[in-house]
Amino acid sequence: MAQQVADRRDQDFVIWEQMQCEEILKNEKYQEFNRKTCDMILTEARALAIKELLPLMAEGDEQGVKLENGTVKVPESFHRVYKLILEGEWNNLGVPEDMGGQGAPAFIGAAAAEYFLGSNWALYCYATMGNGTAHIINLFGTPEQKDKYVKKLTAAQWGGTMLLTESEAGSDVGALTTTAVKNDDGTYSLTGSKIFITNGEHDLAENIINPVLARIEGDPPGTKGISLFLVPKFFVNEDGSLGDRNDIVCSGVEEKHGIHASATCSMTLGSKGNCIGYLLGEERQGMKIMFNMINHARMSTGLQGMSYASAAYLLAVNYARERIQGRDLENFADHGAPSVAIIRHPDVRRNLLWMKSYVDGMRSFFYFMTRSGSQALITDSKEEQERFEDLFSMLTPIVKDYMAVKGHEVCVQAIQVFGGAGYTRDYLVEQYARDCKITSIYEGTSGIQAMDLLARKIGMKKGMVFMNFLVEIQKTAARAKEFENLKDLAETVENTANRLGEIAMHIGKMAMSENFKVAFAHALPFLYAMGDTIMAWMLLWRAAVASEKLAGKPKRKDVAFYEGQIKTAEFFIKTELPLTSGKMEAIKGGCAAAIEIADEGFGGI
Repeated sequence: MAQQVADRRDQDFVIWEQMQCEEILKNEKYQEFNRKTCDMILTEARALAIKELLPLMAEGDEQGVKLENGTVKVPESFHRVYKLILEGEWNNLGVPEDMGGQGAPAFIGAAAAEYFLGSNWALYCYATMGNGTAHIINLFGTPEQKDKYVKKLTAAQWGGTMLLTESEAGSDVGALTTTAVKNDDGTYSLTGSKIFITNGEHDLAENIINPVLARIEGDPPGTKGISLFLVPKFFVNEDGSLGDRNDIVCSGVEEKHGIHASATCSMTLGSKGNCIGYLLGEERQGMKIMFNMINHARMSTGLQGMSYASAAYLLAVNYARERIQGRDLENFADHGAPSVAIIRHPDVRRNLLWMKSYVDGMRSFFYFMTRSGSQALITDSKEEQERFEDLFSMLTPIVKDYMAVKGHEVCVQAIQVFGGAGYTRDYLVEQYARDCKITSIYEGTSGIQAMDLLARKIGMKKGMVFMNFLVEIQKTAARAKEFENLKDLAETVENTANRLGEIAMHIGKMAMSENFKVAFAHALPFLYAMGDTIMAWMLLWRAAVASEKLAGKPKRKDVAFYEGQIKTAEFFIKTELPLTSGKMEAIKGGCAAAIEIADEGFGGI
């Protein structure tokens, strides 16, 4: 049977065979979960996503959202399925139980989310975005704030947002102009405008809680002077009921390239002089607090990009099996020969395997990250906890941007498999491509992630975190060398990882020299070279596991799957990884043209 949205067999392989997540389930933190319950959860998530969410994806894209009398109306069909998501508690599957969630391990939350994100990200996001808001309140809020907001947010009875961006303060958040004035009762009066606010206003939840970055009057400029405030759409009474409307309104919704069913709002605070906010945490700690939410959002964005890629790839490979066009190349001269499915044509096969290699690599990479995060939570060793947390932190920019960019590229190539038909709205592949593009932009653009990686991450603990990362790759290469058919691939990956280490040292030194601008001009190519190396690592790891399984005489139905893992690794390491060597040489060359060219030299004057 043709798979849709996410390949369940591949998910099972990554979770249970490659990452061996049953070890995670042995911890008392997850005593209510075992492999059987996890399998049941994924089966139900897949059924709901494909049966209920996926049919509304194109409809949501066509209808979009509408702003009427200050209220954003989502497509009417969303309301029924939104309730189904809440009834099944799919909105808080991975949220800790003490916050009102089900406490499922992160890998199961991610696996279920693959289906929901790939089936209808906009609808699913309305139901889950409040979890991020609840998370920072649970970490930094007063007992009263936790009691008032957290469980209503994780139940999706109330929605949540994140208000950072302003028209003159996008990536440079420190330039914001939204102000807060302290009132006699300890509350704050906020005045300002925010833009590009996902789910800032909608009619699916009865209330929306907005974390807002603002500067208290008199506090210093830049990020050091920023505080964070909770600004509810409706005030909340002592008994938990809703009170009067706060002075925060949606002044417009964006017309976008994609994600049309997602409300991207302009928000005005204090237009009547009465927007009341409540300080979250301490004054001037706003960015520190908000980053707990931003890093989670960056992980989710990487998963979003991968989920779109997975869904688009499966559409493409299924179409290639069904679309009859052209004679087999070996019979090309025989005009009487029958036409064949396009999956028989060499370039289509190359394209499909290219897409598969990235989808497979990204899925393994993401679950490696979730496993690392879980291991940091459950280990009794402070040293181990720190090691997992550091690795997670260093790799987050790559999860966010590499998976976003490559996810979009996979969607574009899926259109190519469909040919002209893929460029029409008759198939979802063109929507996946449009919707996926945002993932490389929001939560920090590609350049922002590259700067973070170069300026903060690869030098963590004097480079020891990066070196530990390379050691993990070398361990996989050593394991793969035990199989004769993988020795050459393992040596290539090992050599690439060693070269990456040399380039990291080179660009790191350059970033601390007078040529630091040149280094940052090469920061994004370095991020992609590191991402490519990770893909090769993950695919080699898959191939090693598959080789072990094949040696153990697996079920006949699994043979083609395992052999496919080996061929996918072979394809990527032999055809894509050589390009990575070129990227590394270019970085080492340190071309300064992008810095030295005069502004007028770009033309267009």
